Amino acid sequence: MEMEEKPKYGEPKKFDPDFKGPIQNRGCTDIVCCIFFIVAIVGYVAVGILAWTHGDPRKVIYPTDSMGQYCGQGKLEKKPLLFYFNMMKCASPMVLLEFQCPTPQVCVEKCPDRTMTLVTAVGKIESQDWGYYKSYCRADPGMKSVPQILQEKLCPAYLISSKPFLQRCFPSLGKKGEVITVGDQETFNDGDKIRDAKDLVAGMKNATIVMEGRQVAMKIFEDYTKSWYWILICLLIAVVVSLIFIVLLRYLAGIMVWVMIVMVIAVFAYGIVHCSIKYVNLKDTPGANITLQQLGFQPDFSVYLHIRQTWLAFIIILAILEVIIIIVLIFLRNRIRIAVELMKEASRAVGYVMSSLFYPIFTFFLLTIVIAYWGVTAVFLSTSSEPVYKVFNETVCPHARETCIPENFTLSNMKRDCPRSECLFAFYGGETPYHKYLIFLQFYNVFLFFWCANFVTALGQMTLAGAFASYYWAPNKPNDMPAFPLCASLGRSLRYHTGSLAFGSLILAIIQIIRVLLEYIDHKLKGAENKFAKFLLCCLKCCFWCLEKFIKFMNRNAYIMVAIYGKNFCRSARDAFFLLMRNVIRVVVLDKVTDFILFLGKLLIVGLVGIFAFFFFSGHTDAFKGAAPSLHYYWVPILTVLVGSYLIAHGFFSVYAMCVDTLFLCFLEDLERNDGSPERPYLMSENLLNVLKKKNQAN
Repeated sequence: MEMEEKPKYGEPKKFDPDFKGPIQNRGCTDIVCCIFFIVAIVGYVAVGILAWTHGDPRKVIYPTDSMGQYCGQGKLEKKPLLFYFNMMKCASPMVLLEFQCPTPQVCVEKCPDRTMTLVTAVGKIESQDWGYYKSYCRADPGMKSVPQILQEKLCPAYLISSKPFLQRCFPSLGKKGEVITVGDQETFNDGDKIRDAKDLVAGMKNATIVMEGRQVAMKIFEDYTKSWYWILICLLIAVVVSLIFIVLLRYLAGIMVWVMIVMVIAVFAYGIVHCSIKYVNLKDTPGANITLQQLGFQPDFSVYLHIRQTWLAFIIILAILEVIIIIVLIFLRNRIRIAVELMKEASRAVGYVMSSLFYPIFTFFLLTIVIAYWGVTAVFLSTSSEPVYKVFNETVCPHARETCIPENFTLSNMKRDCPRSECLFAFYGGETPYHKYLIFLQFYNVFLFFWCANFVTALGQMTLAGAFASYYWAPNKPNDMPAFPLCASLGRSLRYHTGSLAFGSLILAIIQIIRVLLEYIDHKLKGAENKFAKFLLCCLKCCFWCLEKFIKFMNRNAYIMVAIYGKNFCRSARDAFFLLMRNVIRVVVLDKVTDFILFLGKLLIVGLVGIFAFFFFSGHTDAFKGAAPSLHYYWVPILTVLVGSYLIAHGFFSVYAMCVDTLFLCFLEDLERNDGSPERPYLMSENLLNVLKKKNQAN
């Protein structure tokens, strides 16, 4: 007698007359992973405390003088600006390596507004000029001679009329025709000889190259301070529009789906027309025909909007997206009706569990805590190093760039071998065990961030799945549903399945941290010529991207099964995978088409709010010209509104998506458990039965 071969993807679910939705009598799952997660969280708190003890964010906010003191802080509170003794020393290539000019630097109350030399000032020792000059010295020179002052580097050899920029004093360079000037003069005296003003350009360029990013960041920050309340208004509009769409989906799902499809196509079509008009209008504009490659990187991003190639790129991108959407809709036109019925069923479920619409706010609150903790810890870890001082010398010195201690430098062998050398602050670092393992603490911080963020997301998915499953399996809705299905599901998830949530989140966090490491390696190999290494790295990045998407899909369905049956993560993932594989055609037809329709809804909300934000902040409409704030980059609030609107729409639509996924698994099991007979009736709605061409014999 031959043994009966087992089905490849397991046995279909059997009828169980006692099964009425999420199991109430359940036990704790994946306890080992739960304990491991708690220990990791305790370690994460310890890392945070350690970072907050050693870190000092002032290191990235305030400029530092040659003694490692913060300008504008402590005893230097009234001296917020950094002054360079000799700006031309900043032209050294070492500046780009060590981010510090090899010249003494002092914190000053204000930048010099006149040009003079030390010799001139000392010659008028009884006048106000000498008192003014001494405010830019490292220490009071007393009655010392000029050579002695310069040898000990107590005062700068000259002062140049300067202006503050990013809390630093830079020479006030200008132009007279094609000639560069400083303080309206074409030359200046550096205490030794007369120099051209253009000699300062190289030093200023190197001194500012390490701060160009901060310049753009400061302008962006200033734009946020001017437009934050308008951004909040736009985001509030996105919330209102999202709520209106969800309410309308409940009652007018079929009409709304087709309206969404048409409006998304219309929004993209409008974008193409608008960009085309801009492209044509710039045809005869001088300088508009240069390429983006010729233009290069510009801190003022509005420059790109005056180039025809920018608008051509926008047209191509929007046209490709438009064509893709239209082609997908053509091929799926017969499946959209099925998806509409599934969304109507989801709308009814959301209607019975209205509190689910506001659950994303709780998830967002938890994610905000996780992101804030990670960000603060990362800043404190990155600023927990100590000041490192190095030997700087204008002439050849055997100890150049060696680490030194400023307190006893004057008595050291380094000073004796190099009499004209200085021990100046170079950068932040450290040689203690804590500083040696700082990179591992940063890695741990990033890893726990991924783990905690995935855990919070997983908790939301399992909570919503349990609530919607209790709706589906209730024979008499809503009488047989729990009084507070969302709270009951959240309680079950935290009480019994913290370990399962941690397990699924851990798998995803490991894959994500591997992707981060691959991106880091790719960044390091950008200048490498090894084609095979680049190809291998590209393949690995692609594989792990696909793996992450697959694991997210499996985790989502595993959490649904855990919420219903209360089994451990691995068994639930297996059951979900087998159930989906036994109905693989329905998975593609129903689940994925619904996801696509919800994605179109997100695009529509983002498009509507984005168009409003564009006309408001760009000032292209007369109606908003008086109300719109004056900005450096009007795209800053527009991009913020676009991203924020997408996240808001995603938060509300994620409830729908989770509802659809849960109902989808439930009715797949419904089809396997039941056959429509009076003893085993289907629990799905009549409309869904009609879509699937099924019926209950009792009806």
